[in-house]
Amino acid sequence: MATPAAPHATPAPAAHGASTAAPAPGGHEAVFPPFDTATFAGQLLWLAIFFGLLYWLMAKIALPRVAGTLEARDAKISGDLKAAQAARDEADAARVAHEKTLADAKARSQAMAQEANAKAAAASDARRKSLTADLDAKLAESEKQIADMRARAMANVDDIARDAAQMIVRQLSGRDVSPEEAARAVASIKSA
Repeated sequence: MATPAAPHATPAPAAHGASTAAPAPGGHEAVFPPFDTATFAGQLLWLAIFFGLLYWLMAKIALPRVAGTLEARDAKISGDLKAAQAARDEADAARVAHEKTLADAKARSQAMAQEANAKAAAASDARRKSLTADLDAKLAESEKQIADMRARAMANVDDIARDAAQMIVRQLSGRDVSPEEAARAVASIKSA
């Protein structure tokens, strides 16, 4: 059943962007164009054309650029890894060289310390021997001086004893004794 159209009705002006599709007979609107079975063949043709064009653009332009970028990135990463490995190898070699230099320096310093200790010990021993020799010489000289002084003192003791004997005899007996007699008396007491 058909509904009669309203007499003298003027359609309202369409808003900007609103659909301008005319209502289909019977009060229904027209079918959405992609779902319209009458246009399927044309739509499939244009789909095939645009899909082919898109496939060709992707295959010839976009994908080679992406592949080139990926290859360049892989090459850069590979180069960076090789450079990093080379730097690491160089650092390891420098570390080994540094450790060897350090070990050599320690060995040299120990050798120098031992040599310095040996020189100091030799110098100390030589100085000790020199001081010992000087002290021995001074001791011998002192002993000689003491012996000389003792000999002189002993020589003087005889003279002092003789003089004392003379004075004692003079005091006790009042007589003078000659120095030779006093010396004989002192010698006889000494030998007894």
